[in-house]
Amino acid sequence: MLSKKTQYAFKALMYLAEKDAEGPVLIAEISKKKKIPLKFLENILLELKKADILDSKKGKGGGYFFKIPPSKIKLSLVLRLMEGPIALLPCVSLNFYEKCKNCDERACGLNRVMIEVRDASLAILENKTVADISNC
Repeated sequence: MLSKKTQYAFKALMYLAEKDAEGPVLIAEISKKKKIPLKFLENILLELKKADILDSKKGKGGGYFFKIPPSKIKLSLVLRLMEGPIALLPCVSLNFYEKCKNCDERACGLNRVMIEVRDASLAILENKTVADISNC
């Protein structure tokens, strides 16, 4: 299940994608239109900025905007930034692998199934972008 943080990140990115042609968007506008608590949104947008997905401009005409086009931002990237691993078990994670305690991965049926789940999820998330989930 997606955390509130991840849901809010996707909502904010979708809103920014819809407003992309209009220039920078104030954080207060995103917060109000998408019903995201302002302080929570500030932290989310800062994380997205640190990841070079967004940028911001201060002063008149300022706000947040995309550093790279929404059509280039894979959903898997955003999900990993907000949630961490996409895999449901650490022993099947591609980017956050950890061996499970007291488990022989080669003989573990759960491991094999979770690899399939991971691969199916990634097949979708790696091929969908912020532009795909936006109304633009």
